[in-house]
Amino acid sequence: MTGSRIRARGWGWRHAGRDAPAVAGLDLDVEPGERVLLLGPSGAGKSTLLSALAGVLGGEDEGDETGELTVDGAHPSSLRGTAGLVLQDPQANTIMSRVGDDVAFGCENLAVPRDEIWSRVRHALEAVGLDVALDRSTAALSGGQRQRLALAGVIAMRPGLILLDEPTANLDPAGVVEVRDAVARVAAETGATLVVVEHRVETWLPVVDRVVVLTAGGGAAADGSPASVLGAHGAQLAADGVWVPGLPVEVARGTGHAGEPLLELDAVRAGRAGEAVHEAVSLEIRAGEALVVTGPNGAGKSTLALTLAGLMPAVEGEVRATEPLRAPDVRESRPIRWRPRQLARRIGTVFQQPEHQFVAARVRDEIAAGLVALQQPKHAIAQRVDGLLAALRLEALADANPFTLSGGEQRRLSVATVLAPAPRVMVLDEPTFGQDRRTWTELVRLIASLVDDRGCSVVAITHDPDVERVLGDRTLRLGGSAAEHGAAAPRAERA
Repeated sequence: MTGSRIRARGWGWRHAGRDAPAVAGLDLDVEPGERVLLLGPSGAGKSTLLSALAGVLGGEDEGDETGELTVDGAHPSSLRGTAGLVLQDPQANTIMSRVGDDVAFGCENLAVPRDEIWSRVRHALEAVGLDVALDRSTAALSGGQRQRLALAGVIAMRPGLILLDEPTANLDPAGVVEVRDAVARVAAETGATLVVVEHRVETWLPVVDRVVVLTAGGGAAADGSPASVLGAHGAQLAADGVWVPGLPVEVARGTGHAGEPLLELDAVRAGRAGEAVHEAVSLEIRAGEALVVTGPNGAGKSTLALTLAGLMPAVEGEVRATEPLRAPDVRESRPIRWRPRQLARRIGTVFQQPEHQFVAARVRDEIAAGLVALQQPKHAIAQRVDGLLAALRLEALADANPFTLSGGEQRRLSVATVLAPAPRVMVLDEPTFGQDRRTWTELVRLIASLVDDRGCSVVAITHDPDVERVLGDRTLRLGGSAAEHGAAAPRAERA
């Protein structure tokens, strides 16, 4: 197999209902077998370009296309099986209800012989390190496991063009290296062309031979070898939001100290269908403190988050709210038994998949929804919404539909919906997913201010070491092979 050739001349795309184009005036040539890292600030059109190359942007009712974009000399929408795309949202990649069937889906549509399909499926799962049974329910997988599953489906297809959109964002550090190396091996073995979007540049520098930088609403601002692009444009790229290696981010923290307990976890084991996924956790969630929860994929971090947020019953143990969180109108101490409005006043949750919590047709209305439900005054709602739109760089998207935003923009919006009412406890699952350097800094600074200045409590589920470094007043580590099998208990550490 040989890789695909990409050609763009003055190409652009404007999403329906948007005034400004996502990409405009792009000129680009990618030769067969090249490995390209696509960079640019959040909202620069990177995901749009990948979707266009995969031929899944949609028809005329989805937006307006200008210029020319071809893969192997044809419009991408006319090709079948040439490109394999891993989307930014892991759940959006999942099609079938069982792991083996999901990996086999692309091969079946390409009419690969049955015996060869299952050989490819097993090889692909092994390559990405997803060690689960073929009949394992895809619904039971964590976000990171779903990312591995999506990549396995692409590897099994053996396409001439591999397109990856933030393929390691939900993976633990060991998984990042494992998946990156698996992609590099497959590209080398098949000769496939690789185009990858990743905010964390250092992850992919060892395996790419070219860097292309997009500008918001424009074309390519820089194009060349990694060394030449980062050497000549590193400072400007960092200022524009690109994660340039060797330039760490800093967010100042206040000098406050932990206050009264708000939630108490008493030997809590979280899980689904009555089956616990981690060992017992006993700790307090305190006012004015941020707790970071880390651990390998599948360790139960997101499940624990939903449990302590009062959205899922514990398999064992109990989550209780203390008096400062319960008063004045709630006497029941268990959040799982609170009514929705009682819960919304006290505990806000950002889900791992942002779109799962969207309820409005406009970004502005989405941020306001919680405040409206809590019957806040209209002028106070408008002031709070405008402040968050500005702080999180969503002003230009105030009237856009939340489902048309990029993955990074959706993540900032989902966090804004929880920050707006500022409940005493905020549970944030991968709050910095898909963020460039600039939006990451602004988002983390805003979260830190609620902890340090307003005495809120934050529980952040993350694989991001910088989030742990900046926000982690305490860290809870789940999992590891022993803990996943119930032989070791997790621990909470002082940062």
